[in-house]
Amino acid sequence: MTNLRTIFLALCAVGLAACDSDSTTLSVPVPPPAVETGSLQVIHASADAPTVNIVVDGSTLLADVDYQQGSGRLELDVGIYSVQVDAILPSGTATVIGPVDVTIDADTTYTIAAVGKVSDGSLAPLVLTQPRVPVSAGTSVDVFVTVPGADITTAAPLGTFAFEGSLGPVEVAAGDYQIRVTPEGDASTVLYDTGTLTLNDGDDLLLAAVPDTVPATATFDAPISLVGLTGAGSAVFLDAATPASLRVVHASPDAPNVDVIVNDAITLVGDLPFPQATGFVPVDPGTYNVKVTPAGNPGVIAIEADLTLEAGTTYDVIAIGPLASIAPLVAADDSRPVTTAAKVRIVHASPTAQDVDIYITAPGADITAETPALTNIPFGANTGFLSLDSGTYDVTVVPAGTTDAAIGPATIAIEAGSVYTAIARDARGGGGPLNLILLDAFDD
Repeated sequence: MTNLRTIFLALCAVGLAACDSDSTTLSVPVPPPAVETGSLQVIHASADAPTVNIVVDGSTLLADVDYQQGSGRLELDVGIYSVQVDAILPSGTATVIGPVDVTIDADTTYTIAAVGKVSDGSLAPLVLTQPRVPVSAGTSVDVFVTVPGADITTAAPLGTFAFEGSLGPVEVAAGDYQIRVTPEGDASTVLYDTGTLTLNDGDDLLLAAVPDTVPATATFDAPISLVGLTGAGSAVFLDAATPASLRVVHASPDAPNVDVIVNDAITLVGDLPFPQATGFVPVDPGTYNVKVTPAGNPGVIAIEADLTLEAGTTYDVIAIGPLASIAPLVAADDSRPVTTAAKVRIVHASPTAQDVDIYITAPGADITAETPALTNIPFGANTGFLSLDSGTYDVTVVPAGTTDAAIGPATIAIEAGSVYTAIARDARGGGGPLNLILLDAFDD
C-alpha cells in the first residue's frame, strides 16, 4: 500500500513568455547572445524540522522558510550551483541538507524538497526537474482531480504514487475540481479531500503532498495536506474536514467558576474554576459568538466576543484580568513540535505584575549578572513560542527594569520535540504570591 503519510506528488507546467523587438536603425551592433536561464524553487516538507534558510553558492537566498512553505521561482543563469539547507536552531544554524551540486539547464525548473524526518535521520533532498513549457490557453495544472462530488469508485485514478514519486505535467480545463487521495486499489476509503477547489485560467501549480500536522480527532484524521507552489509563492490546501481547536483557560483571579456558551446554544465549557484549563476541543471553522458567564448563571455575561476560527489552527482563549474588567486574550500560535528544539511560550496574565522582564537562565544563576530574554512585556501579552535547547532552566519574572523576582525562579525541564505553555497569574482573589499555569507538555 502507498505510504500516504509521506507521499510526495509533484507536477508543474510553467508559462513561458517571449517578446519581440524592432528597430529602424540599420547600423546596430550584433547583440551578445541572450543568457540562457533555468529556475529553482524549494519547499519545506519535513514535518518535524525547524524553519530553515536556503543557501546557494554561499549566499542566503531564502530565510526563515517554515514547514509547508515554498519559494517562488528563482531565475538563475545556466550552470552548476551549490545548494544547502541550514536549520535554524536556538543556538545558531546547522547545515542539514547538502551542500549538493544542482545543474541548472536552460528552460528547466528544478524543485528541491526537504523530505523525511529529522528524528529518524531520514531528512534528505528530493530534486524534481520539469521542462518549462507553455500553459495552453484556458487550462490549469493539477493532479488527481475530478469534478466536485464525482463517484471515484467508478473512475480510474490519474496516477498511483509512492513516497518521492511524481507525475506530470498534466493540463486540465479551468473550473471547479475536487482532489482526493485513497489507498492504492481502495477508492472507497478517502484519506484526503480538498472539497471544491477552483482552478483559474493560466494557473500554474506544482503540488506536494506532505504529512499533515493537525492532531487527529474522533471524526478527523487526514494523513496529508497539499502544498501548492505557484511560481510566486506557496499555499496550503488542508483536508476539507480539518477542524479548528479551542482551549479555554480561566486566569481571572477573582472571578467565580465559569461557563463558556457558544452561539447562545452550546455550553462548550461548564463550571471551569480558576486557575484551570480545558483540553483542546475540535470545532468546525467559522465565526462564533462566545459568552463567558458565571457557572449556572447565563444571564450574567462577563465576557462576550466574536471569534473567527480557521481550519488547522489551535486557539487558546484565556480569561484575564479582575472580574470588574475581565477580558479575553486569544493566543493562536504555531504549536507544531520540531525535533531540534523545545518550544516555550509565556503569557502574561497577572494584573498585579504589570510590565515585566523575563529571565531564562541556568538553574541557580544570579539574574543580576544576566540579560533578560524578554523585556517590557505588558499585561495581556503573549510571547509566542520561543525555541530553546533541551535542558533545565530557571524562569524568573521581574517588574520591568528590576531584578526583584515577582515569579520564580521556577525551574523547568524541557525536551526538544515538545511544546510548553506557561501563563503568569495572580493568586486566587488577586495579588501575590504570583504563580504560573503550566500547560501542554508541562502536564505530561
